[in-house]
Formats: sequence, structure tokens, C-alpha cells
Amino acid sequence: MRILTAAGVRQSQETLAAQAGAYWTRPDGDRWRSDSHWRDADVFTGNDLWSHLGLRHLDMVERGERALGRPAGRWGRVVEWGCGGGANAIHFAPRADEFVGVDVAAESLDECGSQVRAVCDTPWKPVLVDVAHPEDAVAGIGPCDLWLSYYVFELLPSREYGARLLALAHRMLRPGGIASVQIKYSDGTWATRPRRWGYRSSVAGMTAYRVEEFWELATRVGFVPELVELRPQDDLDRRYAYFTLRRP
Repeated sequence: MRILTAAGVRQSQETLAAQAGAYWTRPDGDRWRSDSHWRDADVFTGNDLWSHLGLRHLDMVERGERALGRPAGRWGRVVEWGCGGGANAIHFAPRADEFVGVDVAAESLDECGSQVRAVCDTPWKPVLVDVAHPEDAVAGIGPCDLWLSYYVFELLPSREYGARLLALAHRMLRPGGIASVQIKYSDGTWATRPRRWGYRSSVAGMTAYRVEEFWELATRVGFVPELVELRPQDDLDRRYAYFTLRRP
């Protein structure tokens, strides 16, 4: 795999998007549930990692808002792009007036909705998105105050696709709204470059950015990057960066 990446083997964005759509919309065993962060996946069995992940992200968002001089802990509409099995939703939804879960898999939307309803009565809105046409989902969501995306950008078909998604986040947020986005960062070595081929063979290794590259991308889209937190070693993997982005 590394040899092919180093050799510059690439597939088109359209091909990679089709492969991503095929993978995520066809639930297939525990690997798929683990990648989708379902509570009953083997990776979360016998530990509290599933719940801990969402709590950590909630703490990051609250720290970010305090750093910006804002009262933390309550939002209007919250959108999570790539909600999976609800590990984040169960912690953010109780603090929201409405929680919108966006995912490419109908099964994950059902699972996330079940988890949200088990912990709170916050209105829940599921939005199914087509991998090839994420822009089509925006009209059905409406403006939001907080936009979340964790363990998603590393799964995207390409960095160009990530730019499209970041632009959608900016479009959805109200002025002054916050996006909390996690990426997998590249350290500049060939082993940490974006893959650009063979989506299914290494789902979580598809897309990475240099930290300064993503910061600059967010700026070009129209965001004001406020904070970045690096986690070289994570409970699930390595080289994670968490950005707090403000729409001015």
C-alpha cells in the first residue's frame, strides 16, 4: 500500500467517491460498525470508550467557547456531519434545542436517533446525504449554531472533497457560529500522505492535511480559525488535530 502511494498511484475523485458510497451504504459486519462508531462494535466492547469520545469532544467545544468569552453549554440547532452511531450525539443533543444528524448510511441515522431518544427529548432530525452530492443535503438542514464533524474528514475521498464540505459548514452556520472539526494530520512524510486510491483497503487513511494547510483552507473558505488541539496519539489512532473555526 505504501509503495503505491509513494509511487503516486491515483484514482479520480469520482471513482473514490463511488467507492466511499459503496462502502458506507452497505453495512457489512463488525468492521463497518466499528468504523461507524456503533455502540455494540467490538472496539467498544468491555470499555467506556464509546461514551468517552463524545464527552471529550463536548469538553473541547466548551473550552473553545470559554476561550472566546462565550457562555458554554447550550446551543440552538446543532448539526453533526457524519453522526454514525451516536457517540457524540448523546452528549451534544441534551444541550441543544434541535439536533440534526447527517450521514450517508440510513442504518446509522436510525441507530443514532435511537441513542438520542434514549437520553433526551431534544427534537431529532435525520438527514441522509449522497456521498457524490453533499450539497444537495444543505437545503433540508437550515442554519445552525454549532457544526460538528469528528472522525469524518480522514474518511473523505480526497482533500478537494474536504474543501467542499468545509464550505458547506460555513454556508450552514449562522454568523458567529462555531465549527468543531477533527482531521488526521500529515507530518510531511510519504507514509502520512493522502492515499488517493483503493478506498476500502484503508478507510481511515484516505485523507490527511498538514495542520497549516487545513488552517489556510479554513481561512480561504471564510472561517476564522481560533484554536487547534493536537493529539499525536489517540484512543483509536494517531495524528489527530481538532480545529475550532468561527464564522465571522
